[in-house]
Amino acid sequence: MKTLLDTHVFLWWITDDGRMSKRARAIIQDTRNELYLSAASAWEIAIKAALGRIRVYEDLDRFMTQQMNENGIVDLPVEILHALGVYGLPDLHRDPFDRLLVAQAIQEGMPVITADEWIKCYDVETIW
Repeated sequence: MKTLLDTHVFLWWITDDGRMSKRARAIIQDTRNELYLSAASAWEIAIKAALGRIRVYEDLDRFMTQQMNENGIVDLPVEILHALGVYGLPDLHRDPFDRLLVAQAIQEGMPVITADEWIKCYDVETIW
């Protein structure tokens, strides 16, 4: 199964955070599943790291590449159609990163692994 990781899920996974649900953990651990991380999530992580809200003890590029490679996570680029897909979403939530992830998941036909209650309000399959 192809799945899109929400930004916090990626961060919780690589830090072995206890907030990760058992179901989400099992899906991520199952090597038959294809895990994707949006370029929008990388952008969000870069912004938070630059603001000091996330600690990164090494070069962010190297850190992200290493974590994605070690965990078998594939980069999902932001395509123009993904960005335009945000236009058709109901105005439930103003977080631009979340809205873009929802648009990507809808257009790519994959569920989002997320604990975010706002994302669950959209017409997109979620896993938690």
